[in-house]
Amino acid sequence: MSNNQFILAADQGTTSSRAIIFDRSGSLISVAQQEFRQYYPNDGWVEHDALEIWTSQHAVIEDAVKKAKLEFTDLAAIGITNQRETTVVWNKETGQPICQAIVWQDRRTADFCRKLIGEGLEPSFTEKTGLRLDPYFSGTKLAWILNNVDGARESAEKGDLLFGTVDTWLMWNLTGGKVHSTDATNASRTLLFNIHSGDWDDEILEILNIPRQILPEVKSCSEVYGHIDNEILPGNVPISGSAGDQHAALFGQSCFEVGMAKNTYGTGCFLLMNTGENAIASKNNLLTTIAWKIGDKTEYALEGSVFVAGAVVQWLRDELKIIDSAPEVNDLANTVENNGGVYLVPAFTGLGAPHWDPYARGAILGLTRGANRGHLCRAALESIAFQSADLIESMRADSNIELKKLSVDGGASMSEPLMQFQADLLRVPVVRPKTVETTALGAAFLAGLAVGYWESKADITACWEVDATFEPKMPENEAATYQKGWKRAVERAKAWVEAD
Repeated sequence: MSNNQFILAADQGTTSSRAIIFDRSGSLISVAQQEFRQYYPNDGWVEHDALEIWTSQHAVIEDAVKKAKLEFTDLAAIGITNQRETTVVWNKETGQPICQAIVWQDRRTADFCRKLIGEGLEPSFTEKTGLRLDPYFSGTKLAWILNNVDGARESAEKGDLLFGTVDTWLMWNLTGGKVHSTDATNASRTLLFNIHSGDWDDEILEILNIPRQILPEVKSCSEVYGHIDNEILPGNVPISGSAGDQHAALFGQSCFEVGMAKNTYGTGCFLLMNTGENAIASKNNLLTTIAWKIGDKTEYALEGSVFVAGAVVQWLRDELKIIDSAPEVNDLANTVENNGGVYLVPAFTGLGAPHWDPYARGAILGLTRGANRGHLCRAALESIAFQSADLIESMRADSNIELKKLSVDGGASMSEPLMQFQADLLRVPVVRPKTVETTALGAAFLAGLAVGYWESKADITACWEVDATFEPKMPENEAATYQKGWKRAVERAKAWVEAD
C-alpha cells in the first residue's frame, strides 16, 4: 500500500474546473474551484476555450494542494473526471487548439444527424455504440471541425492533429504531451467507439470521414496512464484514474452490483443503472453505455436523462417569483398534505426518455380555486420524482432487473420532501451519502485502486457513509393513483406545438 496519504480528483465540469483532495476514508480535505467563460457564437452553438479549461484546471490543482497545506509528494495519485462529449482538436507539435472546444450542449450538427438518420444509418450506430444519432455526442462535432476549420482535414490526414474529449486534453497537457489516451467511458460517448469490441469502429470512422490516427488510445478507467511532468507540477505524481462525470458518480456511489442505480439531481437528472457485463440494448430509447472498465473487465449501464429537474425550481423562483430562494420550495411544499390534484409537467424544451417528444410543452393541470403556492411547489418537486420514476420503469422493462435501492446525489437530493416522494413512487429505499461530491470521489477511487491506495471495491464500499435513507411510507395503491394522474397529465402536455 502506498505511503502517500491523499488522492486528488481533477473534476472538470461544464462551467467550472475543480480540484478536490480526499483521504483514505473518502473524506474531503480541500476544494478549489474556478469558473470559466461560456461562448455562444451562433444560435444553438456552445463553445469553450480549451486553453482556459487547461489553465483553470492547472490552477485549481495547485490551489487545492496549497489549501490543504500539502506538498505534491503527499499525493498518491490523481484521477480525472470530466464533462462528457465536449470535443477538442489540437496541433500535436504546438499544443495549440485549432478552434474553440465544441461543448456537449452544442446543436450545430443537428442537420447532419438528421441526414444520417434519413439514410437509415441510426440502427447501425445504436447497435454498435449504444447511442442515438444526436448532436450531443462527439463524433459529428469532430467531423464538423475537420470539414469546416481551414486546413484541418489536410493537417489531420498528415498526422499533425490530435482529437480528445476533455479527459484526453487534460492528460496530454499534464504529461507534457507524452500521453494521448482516453478511458473506455469517455470513448463510449463519442459515437465512434464500438462498446462490444472495445475499439474505435472503422465503419463509423469511414461514414463520418474521420482519420483513425487522430484518435487517442483507449485504456481502462483505473491504471497508471503516465506521470505529471515535473515542469508542469512537481512530485512525479501518477495519473491513474479516469471516467466521464456520470460514470464516476456511479462508481463513487459504490453501485458495484447489477441493479444498483444512482440519480444525480441537478439542473436535469442523470440516472444510470449498473447492468454488469451485459450491454442491454434499450427498447425504450435509453442509452447503453460503458459503466467502467477495470483490468480486462468491462461493465455496462443503462442511462436516461431528465431535461428539467432542479430547473423547474429555478423557474418558480426566477419567472413566477413565488419563491425567493430554492430551499423555500421545500418549506412551501410541506405546508400542504398532498398535491391537491395539481400536476406540473415541466416540458419546457419537450420531453426526453422515454417519451422523446420535442413538441411537448410545460403544463399545469388539476387546478381548483383552492390550489395555492404550496400545491404548486409540491407539484414542481413531484415532477422531478415522477420523471425519474418513468426512467426507472423503462430500465426495469429493458433489463428485467429489479431496482434494489436508488443512490442519490446532486443539489436537489437535499430536498427531504422530494426524496421521500421518490422512495414512495419507486417502492425501494432512496439513499443519500454523506459525501455528495460523488463524481470527484469516483475519480479518486479509480485512481487510488490503480496504485494500491485502496486494495479493492470492498475497501471503497467501506468508505461510503449514509447521510439519510428514505423508506417508502405511502401506501402502494396511493402511490399508484399519483402515477396514474401523472401519466394523464403527460399525455395532455404531449404534441402541444404543431410540427412543421
